[in-house]
Amino acid sequence: MINPHRYCVIMCGGIGSRFWPYSRTDRPKQFLDFLGTGRTLLQMSYDRVLSLVEPEHIIIVTNAQYASLVKEQLPDVNEKHILLEPVRRNTAPCIAWAAWHIAAIDPEASMIVTPSDHLITREREFEAAISSGFEFVENHDALLTLGINPTRPETGYGYIQIGEPVEGDVLKVKTFTEKPNLELARVFVESGEFFWNSGIFMWSAKSIKKAMLNHAPDIANIFEGGVDSFNTSSETEWVMRNFPRCMGISIDFAVMEKSSNVYVKTVNFGWDDLGAWSALYDNSPKNRDANVTQQCSVLSYNSTGNIFAVSNPEKLIVVDGLKDYIVADTGDVLLICPKSEEQRIKNMVNDARIAYGDKYL
Repeated sequence: MINPHRYCVIMCGGIGSRFWPYSRTDRPKQFLDFLGTGRTLLQMSYDRVLSLVEPEHIIIVTNAQYASLVKEQLPDVNEKHILLEPVRRNTAPCIAWAAWHIAAIDPEASMIVTPSDHLITREREFEAAISSGFEFVENHDALLTLGINPTRPETGYGYIQIGEPVEGDVLKVKTFTEKPNLELARVFVESGEFFWNSGIFMWSAKSIKKAMLNHAPDIANIFEGGVDSFNTSSETEWVMRNFPRCMGISIDFAVMEKSSNVYVKTVNFGWDDLGAWSALYDNSPKNRDANVTQQCSVLSYNSTGNIFAVSNPEKLIVVDGLKDYIVADTGDVLLICPKSEEQRIKNMVNDARIAYGDKYL
């Protein structure tokens, strides 16, 4: 039997600009079937938690422009639990709204907060880890993050330095470091003291509200001022009016790095944040030339280590002498970029905006 006080918050308001041009402003990567499974990343995130929380306890927080996409892809989610942000303000205001929303329904609630665009390959291990995490936060005034054992000196992830063990595979957090340079990332990995920050969090509604009131009062007091509106017919109207007043800041900077009751649960369930094209390449089947083809036809000669993604399945790509490249064609945009330079794609998006406005975004 599922504990009736457990909730899940799925955050899906991001644009996914590092996957441009496949991920576009009007249909970001979480709404795409990137892995060819027949389910989008958002739908996979929803499916993953159905054994852990009651379906009516799944909360989706997204930007208002994606309301129809969420309803289309998750028709079973109660519409009152699709929280539509009028503007983008990063994860701290997003989580604050969800926390005050859930607390108004169930003051004894505990919750997992997860992004909508991550890959989890070992579902049973995920279920066991989250069940154990729920038990920990239900018995401690704790802010719990899930830490991933690093397999390489990755510069695109945040890192968590572990402290003293507390209970099982839960340890005290010493420090957070956001996206170190390559040299520092190597030191972190070699030390054995650092884990990747998965961006998956667990806590009770009481604990996160208290932490936000203590460490992010500018945001928390906005929601506290509207507490009588939550879980009523006036909630949406109140949020539309007041949410834009929140500053844009991540939950890591706003709360986690400032709190003394932060813990990390070390997990191993085949996690990848699918943050860039190389992550998709790493997690996709490859042909004998180590090329990945995403729903397209390719004839390649003397070409290895590439990823080809084309929105038109009728289009044939023919290449010769290409090695370790991203080739992404969405009809109105063709991107050809070395995988080693994929971190520059965000800059390319900005350049496209400056040169052509929002036409290709």
